[in-house]
Amino acid sequence: MMGLMRRLYRGETNIDFIGTRKRWYIASVIIALVCIGSMAFRGFEWGIEFAGGTQFVFDKPSSISLDEAEKLVEDGGAEVQSAQVAGQGGDQRFIIKTADLADGTADSIKNSLADETGLKANEITVNSVSSSWGEQVTKQGLIALAAFLVLVSIYIAIRFEQKMAIAAIGALLHDLLLTAGAYSLIGFEVTPSTVIGLLTILGFSLYDTVVVFDKVDENTKGLLNSSKSTYAEAANLAVNQSLMRAINTSLISLLPVGALLFVGAGLLGVGTLKDLALVLFVGLAAGAYSSLFLATPWLVDLKEREPRYKALRKRVLARRAQRAEDAEVSEADEDAEEGEFAGVGGRSRDAEKAARDRASETSDGGARRGKHGRTGSRKRGR
Repeated sequence: MMGLMRRLYRGETNIDFIGTRKRWYIASVIIALVCIGSMAFRGFEWGIEFAGGTQFVFDKPSSISLDEAEKLVEDGGAEVQSAQVAGQGGDQRFIIKTADLADGTADSIKNSLADETGLKANEITVNSVSSSWGEQVTKQGLIALAAFLVLVSIYIAIRFEQKMAIAAIGALLHDLLLTAGAYSLIGFEVTPSTVIGLLTILGFSLYDTVVVFDKVDENTKGLLNSSKSTYAEAANLAVNQSLMRAINTSLISLLPVGALLFVGAGLLGVGTLKDLALVLFVGLAAGAYSSLFLATPWLVDLKEREPRYKALRKRVLARRAQRAEDAEVSEADEDAEEGEFAGVGGRSRDAEKAARDRASETSDGGARRGKHGRTGSRKRGR
């Protein structure tokens, strides 16, 4: 584990982000289809700011329940769209939303609620918003989004290149789709806080992507003048070198936002904090994912369609094939030399053994002749 952390810190990991990109493409397509299906068939829970209507907010009374308060509003001539309890303990509040009300109807309902709950009329907050205001907010938000995407595309195209701009914008749209799909699936209300959060995560996602692209740009400078690696390999190295920074940035961003989300949902109930935290949490997670697993692989797919990078890939593969062939020939030559050396050594050992045998035989023959000579001398002496 410590070895892995050291490699991450030094940017020495060798994870094949590019080689396994089809897996991430398939996973992203499946998630995107689920999000699109939810948005198409389930839709969104639009807040009062977008749908228009009237909202009654007051402290939870001890005299009546939420259902009874909802019935009071309906008896006053309003169409209740939602009723819920927000907050915890002594800070709980009733929030009842209705469709647009005619003049005077909201005041009548407010007085009825005050009579039944024992609250003062000024302790009951009534917010009325026209649906046209929500349409205006939506329109302005879309204009801001379009302007942001155009300016970002121009900047990245000038700072890096056009294909990087295309990949970065694709990653941004992916993050927006996943975040919007999460709102539809979970059923959180879409409020102005949601729009603010969406614009915020665009900046984060873009930051992560630009950091990786800057490393890709550094690794691919002068790449066409050599045959050491392909564009895909240089880009994969850049992602590995940026991995630790991406992990640190994502964790530092997600931990406090996650705390806001779960504290806001578990302790503070429904409100602006919860709406903002959800869009930030999902958007930050999607941005971290897309910058590593989608943006750079998309860039590689776009770049390796260019004839010059196709030619580079062929040169690199041809050079490696030639090196492999040379290595095989060299290995075969070494094996042959070792075999020849072993044969010469074997013959030398055989010759040495034969020489020792002849020497031994000569020595034995001389000893026998010497013995016979001494025996004959003794006989003649007698």
